[in-house]
Amino acid sequence: MQIINVNTSTPVISVKPVVLSAPDRGEDLQVRVSAPATGRELPIIVFSHGFGSSMDGYAPLVDFWAAHGFVVIQPTHLDSRTLNLPPEDPRTPLIWRLRVDDLKRILDQLDQIENSVPSLSGRLDRSRIAAAGHSWGGQTVSTLLGARVLDAGGEPGEDLSDPRIKAGVLLATTGSGGADLSPFAAEHFPFMNPSFADMNTPTLVVAGDQDQSMLSTRGPDWFTDPYFLSPGSKSLLTLFGGEHSLGGIPGYSVTETTDENPERVALLQRVTWAYLRSALGLGDSSWKAARAALEENANALGRIESK
Repeated sequence: MQIINVNTSTPVISVKPVVLSAPDRGEDLQVRVSAPATGRELPIIVFSHGFGSSMDGYAPLVDFWAAHGFVVIQPTHLDSRTLNLPPEDPRTPLIWRLRVDDLKRILDQLDQIENSVPSLSGRLDRSRIAAAGHSWGGQTVSTLLGARVLDAGGEPGEDLSDPRIKAGVLLATTGSGGADLSPFAAEHFPFMNPSFADMNTPTLVVAGDQDQSMLSTRGPDWFTDPYFLSPGSKSLLTLFGGEHSLGGIPGYSVTETTDENPERVALLQRVTWAYLRSALGLGDSSWKAARAALEENANALGRIESK
């Protein structure tokens, strides 16, 4: 595997559930908080899970990020299998929007979150907050970064961007809608029609070059749209051989992983860590070194490009 140096790992404290009052949601929002046991002025990552997962998912990424200096906050969205919301529930068509509200609620209630985790009080750096998400979680995060959902007439919907989010990581995030959607997706998921034209927040887009979605009429390049169709400072990590699970990020040994590859996951852990360190202004050369490590290795597991 490509050698990308990271800082020394520390023990991790993980607390769940931290319950945030959400009277307009139908039930309170539960989150998991993972943080390094030591250190101060800790940057924050708010992580949005893919369809059906929960605050307990994505341990390969969350454990790594927390062990190397980030506080990671994971909500359980209403689509989680742990909540078993029935399809006929009136909230079901609105889950895409309620997911965005979940992330904003976390930002609004950082005081409570901080005070709910033993020894975390006074250790958060609220000027350095990133958002990351996988699959549907990536689309959720993209709206906080400036993407907007187009209506049936092709007009951009509400601007849901949040200036508190300084950087983003979009993992296997769906691309443009319209003719690029399969008939099933077009019928059932009208919110999958994003415009990235106003997604200005610095972002790392991660795509697997073997990620073939049944939701799109296009190939794996569909997942690169958030990079190519957005303005501003963006980077794209293409993982060679990567499918939708990007080597196994949804969890350790989960059945939905079709492309299990620990080396691919290890690369993704380190590249995302290095990118966020750089994008949040933490003042080291880890991102530059990560890019060089891939460029100089003829057998690299991925490729980074930036604009």
